[in-house]
Amino acid sequence: MLCAVVAMPDDKWGEVPCAFVELKEGQTGDEAEMIAFTRERLAGFKCPKKVVFGELPKTSTGKIQKFELRKSLA
Repeated sequence: MLCAVVAMPDDKWGEVPCAFVELKEGQTGDEAEMIAFTRERLAGFKCPKKVVFGELPKTSTGKIQKFELRKSLA
């Protein structure tokens, strides 16, 4: 599983975390399960408010392109 977290615009707080998750073949998961997992381990303000599943955009060297993820939220 690959994951990246970027800031998502929010009317009340300005920005909140949004997680992008790429699951390996055969793995399953849903948004509620991921958020519950982070709530057990992180402070409330660090937990993602939204989880998006899908393939993460990467460079030719395999780095995740977070600017592309931010663009998809705008």
